[in-house]
Amino acid sequence: MTQFASRWNEIDDLTPRALYAILKLRMDVFIVEQNCAFAEIDGKDIGAFHLSILDGEELAATLRVLPPEENEAVKIGRVVVAPNYRGYKLGQRLMQEAVDFAQARFPDQPVELGGQSHLQKFYGSFGFVAISEEYLEDGIPHIDMRLEPANGASV
Repeated sequence: MTQFASRWNEIDDLTPRALYAILKLRMDVFIVEQNCAFAEIDGKDIGAFHLSILDGEELAATLRVLPPEENEAVKIGRVVVAPNYRGYKLGQRLMQEAVDFAQARFPDQPVELGGQSHLQKFYGSFGFVAISEEYLEDGIPHIDMRLEPANGASV
């Protein structure tokens, strides 16, 4: 059985190889596999917290958490599992760790994400509820979802 390790980093703490692996995985899946031309390097990684799930030194899955801007929610994004690691339930692990991190670090803030519509039930299993109608982003149906703070506070 494979033993996976989780690692949280801010961008300045990532080695060049680790950053390269994150960007390559995101581009391989979001741009190549899903056939979407978009600006993957969007300037938001600099202020984000990056979660990497590793199999030894190999990146198996990753996501980013964007801290809340004034009167806004924490954002989870760029949730991706490497094709050869699908089936290990790493998506669930990524999301649970991200929700736990966001709620611990920003306890009074809601958490939002813009997920592919077919994953609405998956994200719902973590307490997220739809807050938008379905929309197309880069030709793929998406929906915005929100998780209210555990303490009931709201922005």
